[in-house]
Parts: sequence; C-alpha cells; structure tokens
Amino acid sequence: MDEIITLDYGSGGKKTSRLIEKLIVPALSNPALDALGDGAIIPGADTLAFSTDSFVVDPIFFPGGDIGKLSVCGTVNDLSMCGAVPEYLSCSFIIEEGLALEELERVVDSIRRAAEKAGVQVVTGDTKVVERGRGDRIYINTAGIGFVRYPGLSPKNIKDGDSVIVSGTVGDHGTAVMLARNGMMQGDIRSDCAALNGLCERILSLGAGVRVLRDPTRGGVATTLNEFVEGTALGIELDEDRIPVRPQVRSACDMLGLDPMYIANEGKLLAVVPAENAEAVLAAMRGCVEGRDAAVIGRVSAAYPGKLVMQTAFGGKRILQKLTGAQLPRIC
Repeated sequence: MDEIITLDYGSGGKKTSRLIEKLIVPALSNPALDALGDGAIIPGADTLAFSTDSFVVDPIFFPGGDIGKLSVCGTVNDLSMCGAVPEYLSCSFIIEEGLALEELERVVDSIRRAAEKAGVQVVTGDTKVVERGRGDRIYINTAGIGFVRYPGLSPKNIKDGDSVIVSGTVGDHGTAVMLARNGMMQGDIRSDCAALNGLCERILSLGAGVRVLRDPTRGGVATTLNEFVEGTALGIELDEDRIPVRPQVRSACDMLGLDPMYIANEGKLLAVVPAENAEAVLAAMRGCVEGRDAAVIGRVSAAYPGKLVMQTAFGGKRILQKLTGAQLPRIC
C-alpha cells in the first residue's frame, strides 16, 4: 500500500479492495464483517441486515437525482441485495458553513420523497456544521436496518452454467454526474438513481433460486462481477452485444475515453440465477419499471477460473479486471 491515501482508494477498484482487506478487516475482524457483503447479516431472534454508507457526490444536484435521493436509495439498495426488507434509516449531515438554506431544504425534501417511495422511515440522525472551506457544501451518512426475508444470497452459491442478468442499462449515473460536474451538455442523460427493494422483492419471491444480488456502484459492472469470481475455480463470460448501454451514454464515454463497464450505477442490480430460471427472472424484472431494460448478459463458466472475460462485438475476447485508479472520484 502507499504511504498516503489517494483518490484511487475511493474508486471501488483494486486499491479500495486492498485498503479493506489489508487494513480494515484485519483490525476489526468478526464473522459479520468478514463476509464483506453490501450489508452485514446479524443473527438473532429476528435476523437483521445492517448497512451504512457515506455520500460525497459532486455536484450535489445532477440530472435524475441529488445527494439526498442518493443517500436513501444507496442504503436501501445495499440492504435489498442482502435479501432483506429495508425498514429504518439514520441520516447524518455534515454541512459546510455558507450552504444556502434553500439548497438544504431541497436535499431534505428529496430525502423525504425517496424514503416515502421506498417505504422506509428515517428514525434518527445528526447534524454537524464545519467552517467555510473545511467541507464541500454537504456530506451525508445514512445507515439502514432491515429484516432478512431471503437468506443465503452469496457469490459462494454460483455454479457453472448459471446466467448473469443486469436489470437495465449500465453507466447512466456516472456519466450524468460526470457531465454535470464539468458543465458539459447532458442532453437526456440522467442518473438511474432509484430504490431497488421492490424489484428485489419481485424476483426473490419467485423462488427461482437466485444465487446472489449486487448493485454495481463504484467500479461498475466489471468490478462487481470480478468480485464474484476472484480466487475461485469459476469465471464469468460476457457477451458485449447483450450489454444494454444507452446510445447517448456510449457516445459520451467514447468521447471521453471511458468504458461503461466501469462506470457507477445507482439504480441497477446484477443477479446470478440458474440458467433454467433466467427467463422467468427476466420477465419478472421487465414487469417493474426499474427492470424494464433487463437483459441476460453472460454466464458462469469454469473455462476461465477467477476471471471475467468478454466476447467482444468484433469476435475476439478480452479480460476485464477490477477498476484500476480513480476513473471518476466522488461519484456517490
């Protein structure tokens, strides 16, 4: 590891993994933490899922969302990926002196609307103010609790031949924020920021043997799928032609030299399911607005142990590794 923390350590890629695995987990190790899921499963009379996340997105308002909506949806989604039904959130603000009250009101109202839509309650919180120049307008931390209804979701469950499904177009959130940050024309590129608890309930209630769910935020689809198979005897093969990317997003990425497979999403999920149940899961997803563009994008395969391989549109194959470096800092 480096002697100082750089922005790369917040990218969700290789350095983020190294920081967690080499420094944080050894110091704080326990069974709930060591599983390294989107949330921790806490056994008891009622099995709880518990998750926390901090939001430092820049700019705080962007097409399709804002830091308030993002803070609710991000934590709701982390709980949902654990097979839990989100119920309660905490919400803490770190506000920089000088933030316009009107902007804070917009953020708080966005939190209210997002929580109501997701069916969760904000039940506790905290507010701190730092001197002008010691923050960047506003940061938010949310923590969430839910009750586990569908236990056992884990990358350890995936099997050779399973299908890999994405719930919709990839790269929307990161591209929208990037263009807003740089004052470039956004056209109709909007963040996909959305709560996915309803979508998760829809597919998990099918009893279709879903192996694992994960929302591909920092590091994008490629980094998340790498996390499923790294260090195992299984790999994942993707078909580039099947991966849904909006034409506007693809054009923006081509112009800026970015790969949509590594761009953050805030309203999409990845699911690995038995191949024989893929069509049923796909149909259930497409019956929900958050999953209307869902697609089977690949399969689990023992042919490439520990690797994510993509069949390109040109007929070749390339290995997709975890994100290296900070493609776009402060994306969430």
